[in-house]
Amino acid sequence: MIKVHHLNNSRSHRVLWLLEELGVPYEIVAYKRDLMTRLAPPELKKIHPLGKSPVITDGDLVVAESGAIIEYLTKTYGKGKFWPADKSPNWIEHTHWMHFAEGSAMLPFLMALYVGMLGDNGAPLRPRIESEISNHLSYMEGTIAKHDFFAGKEFTAADIQMSFILEVADTSGRLKDFPNLTGLLKRLRERPAYKRAVEKGGPLELTRR
Repeated sequence: MIKVHHLNNSRSHRVLWLLEELGVPYEIVAYKRDLMTRLAPPELKKIHPLGKSPVITDGDLVVAESGAIIEYLTKTYGKGKFWPADKSPNWIEHTHWMHFAEGSAMLPFLMALYVGMLGDNGAPLRPRIESEISNHLSYMEGTIAKHDFFAGKEFTAADIQMSFILEVADTSGRLKDFPNLTGLLKRLRERPAYKRAVEKGGPLELTRR
């Protein structure tokens, strides 16, 4: 059986949600962040050298990184569900958003989090960071203005991958000026599989700025 090594308030929520969407049985191995440092516990290093979540085990196979896990699960267990076939009309768009989530969108949010810890010393960096966040959110907003989901008219794995960006933006109060993204996040949270993932893995209680 698939084991999801699930850290509270982390990207591994996406993995639980996908498994619920696919109807694939799985087991949660739960880990808790350190209350002071907010870091993952050292026990996760026994599963993968990086000691981070998400990571899954499927028999002897260990898979880390959200995008790789989502691709593995959809292609191995999804039978084509939520993952457009190569050369299909929305194939390249889906591929783009799968990579955009962590390759572009997440970085300035992480920078904002860490620079925020510097207090006044981080002030010179904040305008550039906020400009990058706004640029990314505006780009995303324009996409959802054209169609209901990131890769087109249908819900795909890219929406699960991108959901964490929406969650972070919403928690930090940055989503209020983007009605299309706000509406998408609301629709995603209303999906039964999303709700089941929250019931089993706990709510996303992300750090506010």
